[in-house]
Amino acid sequence: MNNTLIAGTIVVNLALVFYTISFIVFSRSHRLSRKLLTIFSLGLFFDVLATTLMIIGSTNSPFTLHGFIGYSALLTMFVEGYLLWNVYFKNGFSVVESVAIKRYTVFSYIWWVCAYISGAIIAMVL
Repeated sequence: MNNTLIAGTIVVNLALVFYTISFIVFSRSHRLSRKLLTIFSLGLFFDVLATTLMIIGSTNSPFTLHGFIGYSALLTMFVEGYLLWNVYFKNGFSVVESVAIKRYTVFSYIWWVCAYISGAIIAMVL
């Protein structure tokens, strides 16, 4: 494994930590705060950085099954970030009452973890 892939692996683990913290806090409280949204946004930043590093460091085509799973998981997190920041700023309240947003939060996190696990399995096999 080259240095770029090693850096990408470290960074994707950071994304997992920040996403997990924000998911657990939000799931328990259903409240948004700047601190929570900042933690989520750091996860998104590390996710984009990890994806970039993995693409640069990989000798495979970026258009693989895992690539599409990963890109779609990253897209779900962008949508999640948009929804949460939009609720926080547009509606002017911190409690999220929308069942749809709560369900999407669970879906996006689970989908992202599936992409993370598939990448770990691929790394172990190759």
